Amino acid sequence: MTTALVTGGGRGIGRAIAHALAGPDTLVAIAGRTQSQLQATASELERLGGQALAIGMDVTSEASVAAAVDRLRSASPQINILVNNAGIGGGEPIEGSDVERWRRTIDTNLTGIYLVSRAVVASLADGGRIVNMSSVLGRFGVAGYTAYCASKHGVIGFTRALALELAPRRITVNALCPGWVDTDMAAQGMQQGADATGDTFAQFRERALGAVPLKRFIQPAEVAELVRFLASPAASAITGQTYNICGGQTMD
Repeated sequence: MTTALVTGGGRGIGRAIAHALAGPDTLVAIAGRTQSQLQATASELERLGGQALAIGMDVTSEASVAAAVDRLRSASPQINILVNNAGIGGGEPIEGSDVERWRRTIDTNLTGIYLVSRAVVASLADGGRIVNMSSVLGRFGVAGYTAYCASKHGVIGFTRALALELAPRRITVNALCPGWVDTDMAAQGMQQGADATGDTFAQFRERALGAVPLKRFIQPAEVAELVRFLASPAASAITGQTYNICGGQTMD
């Protein structure tokens, strides 16, 4: 049996990833803070013939991460796939900014990946897979998003270093940089952008997608398919890489 752990797996991209990895021979552990969302996703997978486990986890808490990973180990002593997807968005100008908000963003988007990876790595099978979620804002900067950009740039550096560290065990570590994905988090980000610029939501959305060469949102299932490929045997020679999935928004 294959065992996969997906953080932030109760909704949005994480939920789509859980569905993409699910199957009768795969146990998908869905971790996050909102138990109702986790359980709903787990129930969906089970109705489709998969095996699922909903696990409460706050990726910013070392104790919570340790307890969640211990619970997963009791169900499956060996983990094959780790998808570090949990994250938060939002931004604000640096002058007069909230230091606690900065810490919360870094703790969730970057330190959380460190804590979960550190807790899982001893149980990760040789030849296993780690996929970390960055963002196109890990490729370039956006005014007013210093914390978010710093966290997502950090994910890429973390990915490259961990890929080298785990290479002797044939564990691959890669990162994804999605652009505008059709999720509630993206809608919240667009609303924040509209509020900051004085635009309506529709105006901000039109301008944001206008900067995307393909002129459309990415669907969560499209991101999930790329995760599934990187978690598959076909990707065994790919490690330390960062893949953009953004409709051409960045080509670095």
